[in-house]
Amino acid sequence: MKKTMQIVTAVMFCLFIGGFGLLHILLPDQSFSPVENRYLSQMPTFSISKLVDGSYTEDLETYLEDQFPLRDKWIGLKTRYEYALGKREFGSDSRGYVYVCGDRLIAKVVESDRAEQNLSYVQDLVEKSDIPVYLGLIPTAAEVWRDKLPEGAESFDQLGYIEKGKETGAVYVDMAGVLMDHAGEEIYYRTDHHWTSLGAYYGYTALLEAMGMTPQSLGEGTTVSEDFNGTLYSTSGVHWLQPDTIETYVADEGVTVTVNDGASESTHGLYVPEKLEGKDKYTYFLGGNNPLYIIKNPNAATNQKLLVVRDSYADSLAPFLSQQFSEIHLLDLRYYRISVSDYAAANDMDAIFVCYSVDNFQSDSDVVFLGQ
Repeated sequence: MKKTMQIVTAVMFCLFIGGFGLLHILLPDQSFSPVENRYLSQMPTFSISKLVDGSYTEDLETYLEDQFPLRDKWIGLKTRYEYALGKREFGSDSRGYVYVCGDRLIAKVVESDRAEQNLSYVQDLVEKSDIPVYLGLIPTAAEVWRDKLPEGAESFDQLGYIEKGKETGAVYVDMAGVLMDHAGEEIYYRTDHHWTSLGAYYGYTALLEAMGMTPQSLGEGTTVSEDFNGTLYSTSGVHWLQPDTIETYVADEGVTVTVNDGASESTHGLYVPEKLEGKDKYTYFLGGNNPLYIIKNPNAATNQKLLVVRDSYADSLAPFLSQQFSEIHLLDLRYYRISVSDYAAANDMDAIFVCYSVDNFQSDSDVVFLGQ
């Protein structure tokens, strides 16, 4: 009887392995995983040199992992199993880690070894510029909702870092204070690392207060999507939470957005509706990451021109800013590597607003261009 069970077990194991091997042969390779929001490895090209140095076997292993049959379902099953065992931190070194905090996901933030240096570049910009420089470092959900993190969870002291930013000489924009004041509201997405349109509005009010201006009222929101699964959904493998909604509060009539993608220019409005049909629905705001956006609104409250040196948090902030400034230049130093002070002078800007999430700012190597 014992021998029979061993034979049956061996046969079942072989059928299981063989079945998945057959599926791997029969099913076509996938180029992109919408669940993970990334491109998948393809069959590597064989060469003797690659085999000798070991790169071929490494690439082949990555290919087999990425093209494993029913990969997305197995990842989801594995994550559910680990969650049931009490695990609350998911992700990887390459894509970042995510905490599961009840009905939401919060990105883990760790200190970068370039954090202090990046603040010094803001000080350099202040010294080089003849116009006011405003610094608005946006705390992420890991700071504002620190009480929601799992017990003992590691998290960078973002408020302490923001305090150090006051020493740069830039005009301080109290993003942390206004977001903390509204911590009980839905100011961050549950499956994405960005702030919501509501959170962006509060950030807008903080900037205008720092500039001595009166912000416009929020108005009534419009829901444009109810099935947004963001970056943290893709990174964590936690796929059982309810999708986010995306809302807007500003109409884009009369507002033009010129996009410079590094090779050509195009023009559209504040929103790109077709982006709601894809995976990364946050790119509905402006259209996604591009080197430069120039937003013009002849009906804005002022005739001032604002240069925003930014990360993607500014995408959902831009609609509110467009109601206040007649011209806004949104510069992304990851793609448009240029001296910020020179750009501001050449384009006759009235003020510079450095606007980043703390996590991105303290780790971004391209922030060096602030000081050039």
